[in-house]
Amino acid sequence: MSEYKYPIVKSFVTELQRIFRDPGVMVIFIVATLVYPLIYKALYWNEQICDVPVAVVDLSNSPQSRAFLHRWNASPDIKLTHTCSSMAEAEQLLRNQKVHGIIYFPRDFERQLADPLGKAHISLYCDMSSFLYMKAIYLSCNQVMLESMRNIQIDRYEQMGMDKEFAWALVQDAPYSETALFTPTGGYGSFLIPAVLMLILHQTLLFGICMLGGTAREENEESYTFTSLIGRAGACFLIYFGLAAILLGFFPRLFGIPHIGAIDDILLLIVPYLLAIIFFSLCVSVFIRNRESGLVLLISTSLIFLFMAGISWPKEMIPAAWRYLSYFIPYTWGAHAFIHINSMGASLLHTNGFAASAATEWIALWILSAFYFILACGLFYIRKKRVFANK
Repeated sequence: MSEYKYPIVKSFVTELQRIFRDPGVMVIFIVATLVYPLIYKALYWNEQICDVPVAVVDLSNSPQSRAFLHRWNASPDIKLTHTCSSMAEAEQLLRNQKVHGIIYFPRDFERQLADPLGKAHISLYCDMSSFLYMKAIYLSCNQVMLESMRNIQIDRYEQMGMDKEFAWALVQDAPYSETALFTPTGGYGSFLIPAVLMLILHQTLLFGICMLGGTAREENEESYTFTSLIGRAGACFLIYFGLAAILLGFFPRLFGIPHIGAIDDILLLIVPYLLAIIFFSLCVSVFIRNRESGLVLLISTSLIFLFMAGISWPKEMIPAAWRYLSYFIPYTWGAHAFIHINSMGASLLHTNGFAASAATEWIALWILSAFYFILACGLFYIRKKRVFANK
């Protein structure tokens, strides 16, 4: 390496060679980063569940209940597959997973509807083992119920002698148009995959750097100089900037999930996000004693980071201590910023839309980058002193 005049350049080239000569690290850095998103998309390829089987317990057996069931069965979300004579029979079907929901009409359903002051009750039971089953059953039933309520109110007003048009005007809701924001399909994949893409970048980079640190420690090739720190960071940033650009810029379009953000904002987000992850990972790698420890770290933290970020679980329901701890994880800020930019159209360069929230997380990533850079310098210095002391 004598041809390299500057030590940082020499360290940068040396680290690149170490990465490309290590098959395990190459698999994590490149193969895993590009293959994992395809696996996740395959799992959530069908974002909407159709024809969810539902059991019917209609003790009323009235024209009104049959009309309700006919309209509900016309929905693409559910399919009335079983008619039961009792709740016990329907509950057995639910336990055996032959149905994922039960609708129950009591015997006095028709009589209560005929009473101008009466209230008719319908009971709906959903399989809570899957959120998607519950969503399909509950929302489709709720839509049919609202429509039926309007028709019942109109019939009652007509029985009271009102004109049909006047009765309709009394029950007509305020005019509105329904527009699904950010996830037009309402699917779980479009909601989750943008956050998963950022998690894949975070965890594969963390795992790879820890593998490199563990290997160097096993082979007694540890180097904790400042030039080594910058060389490692520069090599990892060079490799991952291209991977991140492909993952965040191309994959959302390939998957057909919302991607209304500007590519320049995404590229600007990548810079502090990768730097924060790299310096965070270098801090962690100081404590890694062997190559396999990184795998334990990867498995044990992936779901924790996902939940702590407040993406798949409401942030308000996370205990305050865990929520504050999540602010020190680069993924927390990066995931929210990418969702705001890519799925909600936020901008880092302009002051419209959701730009303020995206800019807040962008600045937080720069602060984390500086914090972990200083911390990594301190940890490298301490570790360097201990290595020399042991020699």
